[in-house]
Amino acid sequence: MILKAPLRTPTLALAALLLAHPAASRAETSVIVSVRDQQLAIVENGLKKATYPVSTSKFGLGDRPRSYSTPLGTMKVAAKIGGGAPVGSVFKHRQRTGEILRPNSPGRDPIVTRILWLSGLESQNSRAFSRNIYIHGTAEERKIGRPASYGCIRMRSKDVVRVFNSVPVGTRVEVVNAPLRNALREVAAEIRGAGRAG
Repeated sequence: MILKAPLRTPTLALAALLLAHPAASRAETSVIVSVRDQQLAIVENGLKKATYPVSTSKFGLGDRPRSYSTPLGTMKVAAKIGGGAPVGSVFKHRQRTGEILRPNSPGRDPIVTRILWLSGLESQNSRAFSRNIYIHGTAEERKIGRPASYGCIRMRSKDVVRVFNSVPVGTRVEVVNAPLRNALREVAAEIRGAGRAG
């Protein structure tokens, strides 16, 4: 597929990547994370299937080592860790510790329940994998909906299980600093336009 005009946002880059492959004619699932709205959407063929509140970095946006910031742009799910683990299972270095925490347990901020490990596909997020940027469950669920993480995309345990079960390894994840409704509208318009061109 040849694009005649430059893409207006990184979200359109995601749509273009999806449409450039023959698999785009099948049900294509992707994830969009809006930093501005602190929300994550699961998208199938340009249509929003589910939306969940999240928490991105309290240190802002970027991909510098040791910055604790959330990277923007197109990434993919490189690995899924924790399938079948009990909700609230604590992970350290991507390994279960055997401990299980209830939401909002005092004094603790571990990674819990599930991990979707992200790998950057652009120069602006090329360090995401080595920086251990995940979509993961958090014990600090009361902070969901506002920036509070150390770079990762945090979710409530029940929500991260749903996302984990909905997306395979290789799923594209687009992190944008724009309202979610705008990102969804641009992806849908791009997919509709490609359908008419095909």
